[in-house]
Amino acid sequence: MVVGMSENRAQEDRDAFEDGLVEALRQAGQEFSVAGRPLVDGGVARGRRRKVLRRSAVVSGSVAALAVIGLGGSYVTGGIGNASRDEGSGVAVGASAKSSGPASPDEQVARALEGLLPEAELSAPEDGRTERPGGQGQRDAGASVVYDDGHGKAAVSVSLSRQSPGQEPADGELSCPDKNLTVFEDCSATALEDGSRLVLFKGWEYPDRREETKWWYADLLTPEGYRVSVTEWNAPAEKGAPVSRSTPPLAPDRLKALARAEEWLPIVQALPEPEEPSQEQPAPQGMSGDEILSRLTAQLPERLSVKASGKQETEYAYLVVDDGRGKSFVQINVQPNAEASGLIGSGGKVLPDGTKVSTRQGPGEKGGAGVKMTEVDTIRPDGLRVVISAFNSGNQNEAATREAPALTLAELEKIATSEVWLG
Repeated sequence: MVVGMSENRAQEDRDAFEDGLVEALRQAGQEFSVAGRPLVDGGVARGRRRKVLRRSAVVSGSVAALAVIGLGGSYVTGGIGNASRDEGSGVAVGASAKSSGPASPDEQVARALEGLLPEAELSAPEDGRTERPGGQGQRDAGASVVYDDGHGKAAVSVSLSRQSPGQEPADGELSCPDKNLTVFEDCSATALEDGSRLVLFKGWEYPDRREETKWWYADLLTPEGYRVSVTEWNAPAEKGAPVSRSTPPLAPDRLKALARAEEWLPIVQALPEPEEPSQEQPAPQGMSGDEILSRLTAQLPERLSVKASGKQETEYAYLVVDDGRGKSFVQINVQPNAEASGLIGSGGKVLPDGTKVSTRQGPGEKGGAGVKMTEVDTIRPDGLRVVISAFNSGNQNEAATREAPALTLAELEKIATSEVWLG
C-alpha cells in the first residue's frame, strides 16, 4: 500500500534535457519568425511553473491497486495557510500506511495523499513521465497516483518544496497567465488571510486544444516559504493517455483544501533549508517590455485604438488594436545581438544602411480558425533584430475577427525599421 520511489537517474537526465531544451529554444528563436517567439517564451514560463508542479513520484513494485480510502476518517482544523476543513470540503483524513523503516519524504507525501483523497481506488501511474529520484539532499518531495472514483481514471500528484521566506517566485509563477497568449478556462490568484498566496488554475494540457486533456492545479506559497502544489488531469496520465472523464475529479475548493492540509506541514518543514538567494541578480538583457510597449504604441496609425496590451520582462510586447472593423493582435520582438543567418529568403531585401528585411504573409501558426498573419522581420548590421506581426484576430488562439490584419505590410515595415529601436 506504500507508494515507493525510484532512485535512478531518470529525472536527473530529464531535468538536464529540459534545461538544455529551454536554452536551445532561446537560441533557435533567433532563427525563426516572431510568430513562434511568444509561443517559445510562453512555453518557457509554462515550463518553469510545471517544473515546480511536477515534483511527483512513480509508484514502484507490483502494486495493482492501493487501498480504498474511506470518507469516514476524522476531520481536523488548522494546516498550512490556517485552512479549516469540515465535511463540506470533501477532503478526509484516512489512516496512513505503516512501514518497517523510516519513510522518505516522498513516501510520507504518498501516504498523506492516500489519506487525504476522497473515497476512490488508487493505483500506480502507468507512465514514466512522473518519476523522480529520491535520496539524500533533495529539496523537494512528491508523489502521484491514478485516482478512480468510478467516473474514470485521473492522474493526481502533489509536490512540496521550500524557498527562502519572502523570495519571489520566477516570473509567471503564482499568477494567472495572460488570456491573450494562453488559452485556459478559469484562473484566480489570491492572497489568503495569513499572507499565503494561492493560484487555482483550470486549463488544458495542450494549449492548442489538439487533445481535450484538462490540466487543473492549486499552487500555494506561504510566508515561511513552504510551497504545496496539487495537480490533476482528466486522464490517467498527463500526456499520452486517452481522456477518461469529462473533468478532473477534484473541484477547485477541494484542490484548495488539499493544498492547505496540515499533513504537509511536518513534511515540508523537514526538507533541507533552502539556499540563500544570490544578492547579485543579473541585469535583464535587452529592452524592457514596458519600453517596447510604449514605443510601439507611439508609432501606431491614428486610425487604430488600443483595446488591450501585454508584455514580458524584456524583448517582447503586444497590442490588441481596432480600427472599427474588428480586433487585431499585433506583437513585436526587439532582440539585441541576434544572428542573421537564414533570415533573408526569396523576396527579402537589404536597405541602404545594411538592414536586412524579410516579409511573410500567410495563415497564423496557432490554429485559430481562419487566422491570417502578416509579418516583417528585420536585422541591423549591429545584430538588433526587430520582428513585428499582425493578425486578423484579437487572439491567435481564437477564430478570425476581421478579413485582414489591421496593419498593412508597409506599415509594419515602417515600424520595424524605425530608429526608435536604436535607443
